[in-house]
Amino acid sequence: MFNEERHFDQPIRWAMVGGGRGSQIGYSHRNAAQRDGLFKLVAGAFDLDPERCRDFGNNLGLDSDRCYANYQEMFEQEAQREDGIQAVSIATPNSTHYAICKAALEANLHVVCEKPITFTTEEAEELKEIAAKNNRVIGVMYGYSGFPMVQQAREMVQRGDLGEIRVINMQFAHGFHNEEYELNDPGLKWRVSPEVSGPTYVLGDIGTHAFYLCEVMTGLEVDRLSCMRQSFIKSRTPLEDNAHVMMEFKGGAVGTLWASAVNSGSMHQQKIRIVGSKASIEWWDEQPNQLRYEVQGEPSRLLERGMGYLHQDAPGVASNRVGGGHAEGYFESWANLYHRFALAFDAADRDDQETLAGIWFPGIDAGIEGVRLCEKCVE
Repeated sequence: MFNEERHFDQPIRWAMVGGGRGSQIGYSHRNAAQRDGLFKLVAGAFDLDPERCRDFGNNLGLDSDRCYANYQEMFEQEAQREDGIQAVSIATPNSTHYAICKAALEANLHVVCEKPITFTTEEAEELKEIAAKNNRVIGVMYGYSGFPMVQQAREMVQRGDLGEIRVINMQFAHGFHNEEYELNDPGLKWRVSPEVSGPTYVLGDIGTHAFYLCEVMTGLEVDRLSCMRQSFIKSRTPLEDNAHVMMEFKGGAVGTLWASAVNSGSMHQQKIRIVGSKASIEWWDEQPNQLRYEVQGEPSRLLERGMGYLHQDAPGVASNRVGGGHAEGYFESWANLYHRFALAFDAADRDDQETLAGIWFPGIDAGIEGVRLCEKCVE
């Protein structure tokens, strides 16, 4: 399944900030991190209420003295323990990411952070500098990029199966917020509040996911872009609930991105289509085990995860958790990323920079580009 070499016998001692009771994202992190036994949850600052934090942590099997009232206390106390934490995942609202990431890196911890990692590119670049100075690794939770067929698409582009890349169409356009649901939904309320969400809503919340798929599949860099944003629910102004972006990439390719929370009737509609001079591929997150492959003048093919005709020599493509034909999904993709994060953390701890450079994972540069996309679209 995974052919990357591991050098550690004990799981990484790991903690979470946020992601407490009722948090789907928190559950996703815990499920993914512990799936392969590479991480062990030993501490947490899950909730701003100390009693709720202890109660939740106890239910997870943690000792009360390692359930902390805030991340500052956790980092300080854990640093004094011989068995203190080595890494932390941050699953809190956007406005807190920068401060917690910075504090974690300065406490000599590896970090996995939800996106957007900061509000500004300048802040994200600062985190990159601190991480490099302390030989720490930052992973950014672009959870869809762990699907094997996303990695297959990446390999097909890199190996020239599509020819020269000409057009990339990206979209993540659901319909679940087509009305003012934030009036009764605290989880949505902060996402449409600029002081907590940042300068964007759907671009930062979901558009960056589709944009990162483009980055990881093609490796192309945006040269310039034009953005049109709307707030169809007027109370969300100045944040957008719908956006269209046109892009020109270095080298001549062009692309579009549609991000929306008001695509009424749609479940997700996160799709990416890459058009080359020889062939095209298309991936849809609601059918993640398949990749459509269309060669000009030939019948369309549906490539299936786990099959021998794929580029199985690539670790990301070969990261199947069950055989082909059995459905793998969201949790498996997240677990694949946490597996990569563990390998990267281990390589950094051993100061094996050559191995670290060869491990693909969504890192700080992916986080920086997501922030830059949002900044430039607002501009």
